Amino acid sequence: MERIEAAGITLNDPDHLFYLPVEERANVIAPDPESNTRRLTADDADAFAALAAAAPEDDFDEAFVKLDHWLVFGTFVDGRLAAVASMFPWRGTQLADLGVITLPEFRGRGLARVTVLALAADALEQGYEPQYRCQLDNAPSVALALASGFRRFGEWIVIDD
Repeated sequence: MERIEAAGITLNDPDHLFYLPVEERANVIAPDPESNTRRLTADDADAFAALAAAAPEDDFDEAFVKLDHWLVFGTFVDGRLAAVASMFPWRGTQLADLGVITLPEFRGRGLARVTVLALAADALEQGYEPQYRCQLDNAPSVALALASGFRRFGEWIVIDD
């Protein structure tokens, strides 16, 4: 680390890196058609915009969820989008990096877990490996990854441009 700093290279803070073990994949299933969790489309732009406006700005930025990502799922409560998870293929690989956010008033109900599992099920069905990253000090996100069946693979550190 000292050599990296001496060379003037700045690193982003490390992230936890989680993947789904093979034995957990059987637990990753698509949502029931009658559930409030489903794939989002451009038709959900107003609901997504309302969630983005209601979410704490730092949480929304850190989650890095976007309606135009490759794959996007959301969970609705009383017609309101309460949780969103999205992912995109990572740098020409079969890895699909995911982000997730739940509005503060809906946290603690398992909505993020349901949304992440629906997203992961679709990605796996399409031949992609779901990848869950979060900052080391983000205890709620670590808990969500573990509750969703992901297991820690290691830490990921990148050079800051």
